[in-house]
Amino acid sequence: MSKSARNKIAWVIFAFLAIGVGLYPLLYWLAPEPVGLLLSKSAELISNQLWNIGFYGHITFGGIALLTGWSQFSKKIRSKKLKLHRNLGKIYVASALLSGICALYIGFYATGGLVTAAGFIGLGLVWLYTTLKAYSAIRTKDISLHQGMMIYSYAACFAAVTLRLWLPLLTMIFGEFLIAYKIVAWLSWVPNIIFAHFWVKRKGLNIV
Repeated sequence: MSKSARNKIAWVIFAFLAIGVGLYPLLYWLAPEPVGLLLSKSAELISNQLWNIGFYGHITFGGIALLTGWSQFSKKIRSKKLKLHRNLGKIYVASALLSGICALYIGFYATGGLVTAAGFIGLGLVWLYTTLKAYSAIRTKDISLHQGMMIYSYAACFAAVTLRLWLPLLTMIFGEFLIAYKIVAWLSWVPNIIFAHFWVKRKGLNIV
């Protein structure tokens, strides 16, 4: 198989996962009973109105960020539909910032205590920082910094996908959700950021 064919397959898988998990929050909105990660939360927390605003704000805007962010890496859209690229980029930035702020708040209530909370709060901080840097860079027309920070930003955003790939596997390995969740609070995003670092370095982007 040629390198071009492998790249196309990787791109299709990347887009499919981003869109699939981006639509996942609909399940939380449409299900009549608590589902997914809500099953690990206490009844008291689920009844907390402010936490609910944070949780649903995080998953909803995070889903929008996933749905719009992947297109920012399409050379075809950037070169032939620049206005669409810019508009989708604005939606991504707004959604990422709103979702990231919500993530910081609900991170303090993460199932599993300090280890889990630190992992998800760290992710939220990285996502907010890189997204803001990417936005400020394009405002000053620093294309290299913008592209590099967008890679880091979407790598953090893509943690929503890698979390859902790792969590069931880790739960099967350890036979316990709580241990798996503590690990995935870090495993869902740290390797993504490492991958982003090598991608940025390979592209020769200046992010200093």
